[in-house]
Amino acid sequence: MDSKKVRRTQIQDFKPEKEHFRAEVLNGLRKSQKELPSKYFYDKRGSYLYERICTLDEYYLPRTEVAIMEAHIKEIVELLGSNACLIEYGCGNCAKTRILLDHLPVPAAFMPIDISREQLLRVAGELVSNYPGLEVLPVCADYTSGFELPAPKRPSDRTVVYFPASTIGNFDPVPAIDFLNHIAGVCGPGGALLIGVDLKKDPRVLHGAYNDREGITAAFNLNLLERINRELNADFQLEQFQHRAFYNPGEGRIEMHLVSLRDQVVHLDDLSIHFAKGESIWTESSYKFNLDEFVLMAMAAGFTVEKVWTDERQWFSVQYLVKTTGENV
Repeated sequence: MDSKKVRRTQIQDFKPEKEHFRAEVLNGLRKSQKELPSKYFYDKRGSYLYERICTLDEYYLPRTEVAIMEAHIKEIVELLGSNACLIEYGCGNCAKTRILLDHLPVPAAFMPIDISREQLLRVAGELVSNYPGLEVLPVCADYTSGFELPAPKRPSDRTVVYFPASTIGNFDPVPAIDFLNHIAGVCGPGGALLIGVDLKKDPRVLHGAYNDREGITAAFNLNLLERINRELNADFQLEQFQHRAFYNPGEGRIEMHLVSLRDQVVHLDDLSIHFAKGESIWTESSYKFNLDEFVLMAMAAGFTVEKVWTDERQWFSVQYLVKTTGENV
């Protein structure tokens, strides 16, 4: 990558420190239902594996969202308007963002936010090269934590947040409302949110999406343990854990777990972590919604849903929300 491109982007680095990573891992593994934060999936290899997941036949989400965006891009950009400051939480490789950038009239700036520093640097360099008139202000951060956004050089007419891929489904219901409320505060008066929301559907479709035949999702899940071994000097034996993903209809969510295949002890620092055969580490939730449920969630967070686009099967939706006048709820 051209180092001049990286300097031009002036990356803001709030990546969680190693000790914070360690503390969150230890806290999760001490719980009666062991768990690990899904945000730590995205080291270099995890980001690569996720990009592979997005190409799988079973994983309908990215291609369905892209099809919706492409079919309705003219209406979407008219609603977003010109001279907007565009902020994306969890930008990844910015594949869907480029659909917006290719059509938006003169955005004031683009702020991609992601926890994976290596991928963010690469993507920022590509964006600077591909959109030479656009100010790109990348921020490396856990976007659920507190950090300051950089100030664009050019004043914007409004702030628009882009939150694709139904990442909102990775939050439990109350934290999801809290995070949407935070976004409403970032948007400010006259601001808007363009968000991808996965919809409830045949559980067999959902099961296939998170249990692909090639085992890429399983490798992605297990890579979290490999990362903990490498960065925190733990001794997880990956061959003694198995990926398990299933739809929980009562909660309306996919759950991803790593299941211990035998009684075993894992060591991290001075902590000995005991696993019984069949005991699991909960690594991710992915909530699915119906349209009315999401309207209520948006209202609770200070947004009004103004427009919804879906595919013909109504498997996925892209929604345009505007900040409700007044203080955030």
